[in-house]
Amino acid sequence: MNTREQQLAAFDRLLTIMDELRERCPWDRKQTFDSLRENTIEETFELASAIAKHDMQEISKELGDVLLHVVFYAKMGSETGDFDIADVCNRLCDKLIFRHPHVYGEAAAADAEQVSHLWEQVKLKEKGGNKTVLAGIPDSLPALVKAYRIQDKVANVGFDWEKREDVWNKVNEEIREFEAEVANMDTDKMTAEFGDILFALINAARLYKIRPDNALEHTNLKFIRRFNYIEAKARQQGKELKDMTLAEMDELWNEAKSKGHF
Repeated sequence: MNTREQQLAAFDRLLTIMDELRERCPWDRKQTFDSLRENTIEETFELASAIAKHDMQEISKELGDVLLHVVFYAKMGSETGDFDIADVCNRLCDKLIFRHPHVYGEAAAADAEQVSHLWEQVKLKEKGGNKTVLAGIPDSLPALVKAYRIQDKVANVGFDWEKREDVWNKVNEEIREFEAEVANMDTDKMTAEFGDILFALINAARLYKIRPDNALEHTNLKFIRRFNYIEAKARQQGKELKDMTLAEMDELWNEAKSKGHF
């Protein structure tokens, strides 16, 4: 591992390169906050994907890409005189200290759950902070992540199930309501009720300490691995998937499933 001095030197090198790119590269000079926004979102998802795969080399690479965007925005902020990288770092440090009174103050928190409850209380009191419990949730969050954050925030101020097992009654209730609308084939009402099922299941995940976005992504990756296996085996047999029966594909699916790493 690098020493603190080496870490600071590497960050200073990045700031110097950013200064040079902004001055001498036509593409970098042309960028604005708005033009970089979509790229920033893409880089964040690429980092999330690397984390889901537990690929440490890829995580390191994608963290660099995200850090580049932080430095890029700070550089543009310094050019307009609004803020620079020191302002970004200092505001973050001030916020971290303010939101950790159990570390830097007199408050006490014995475990991570107590810290979460404390955070929500502190954020409501924070100068210039959120005026309501749900005000700090970004509109642009993916719906699944947003649902989890909504439920987590309201739970931290006491709006939660007394026993986590009770959530399954709600899940089953929402499924029954969806089934009732399926009988009528009303697309709008079916959509609303299906959303309620997902919301209830996400709440269940939270109560059982599961991140639903991570769980779904792991299932996505597992499905991709198994389906890729079906394609590869079919190719070895000289077959096209479109010409295979469902039973034949299902046999290969179960074969993939039986292998430990799948």
